[in-house]
Amino acid sequence: MTPATIGALTADVLDGRYGRPPADLVATSVFWVHHGTRLAGGTTTYRNQYVLVRVGAAFGACAFEAGEVDPGICADASGRPLDVLLRDGPAALRTAALDAYLAAEAPHRASAATPVVLPAGGPEVRARARDAAVAGLLDVTPGTRVALIGVVNPLVAAIRDRGAEPVPCDLNLRVTQWGDLVTAVMSDVLERADAVVATGMTLGNGTFDLILARCRERAVPLVVYAQTGSAIARAFVGGGVTALSAEPFPFSQFSADPTVLYLYREGHS
Repeated sequence: MTPATIGALTADVLDGRYGRPPADLVATSVFWVHHGTRLAGGTTTYRNQYVLVRVGAAFGACAFEAGEVDPGICADASGRPLDVLLRDGPAALRTAALDAYLAAEAPHRASAATPVVLPAGGPEVRARARDAAVAGLLDVTPGTRVALIGVVNPLVAAIRDRGAEPVPCDLNLRVTQWGDLVTAVMSDVLERADAVVATGMTLGNGTFDLILARCRERAVPLVVYAQTGSAIARAFVGGGVTALSAEPFPFSQFSADPTVLYLYREGHS
């Protein structure tokens, strides 16, 4: 049964319903990454912070806003039982720990998802390939209004290339590369969208449950493209999430070599 919320999913994990008891697993490594990116020809510098948790061969990740997590948490959390991290600490750490647990118990590479290899090359080449794959998860017709919650300029372009109308929403960005106005009011775009594409960051900032509930109520397709919480989002495919692009760590922006993302669709995962 698909969980109703992330909190319900966490409770099920702590009860051992998704595999081994989290108390039996240890966060081998907890680390923190801060980077900035500006794609060629763009005017936006993306500033991203991640906290990551390693459990065996799996990594869990959560992006967070500046100041939400102190790097000192890495030393405090490394080596601790996973159930402790799922219960305690800042939301970003709990999200990364949940993602790591689910990825350890059911790796993306062993799933029924469709793997897509992003080509070797510079960040612009890899970003375009990634966002074209995400846009390909949308079943849209010309004029379809697609709410984009968490704006990445190549994805705006990929949605528009499919004939749809991007309706961008972001907490930090105010205008796209092409001058589209970006709203910070998520409720507005959720009410007028014919489809929704949401970034995995919504899993860590507390907005995913609201997005999921409203898309369920309106019977609106919801596509998630996730670096943050890719294994968490997978738990909701078929239960409100129509499709998912899951990109486990190391993410495409950290490598120039081929890397893999995994595409899930409702009814095929």
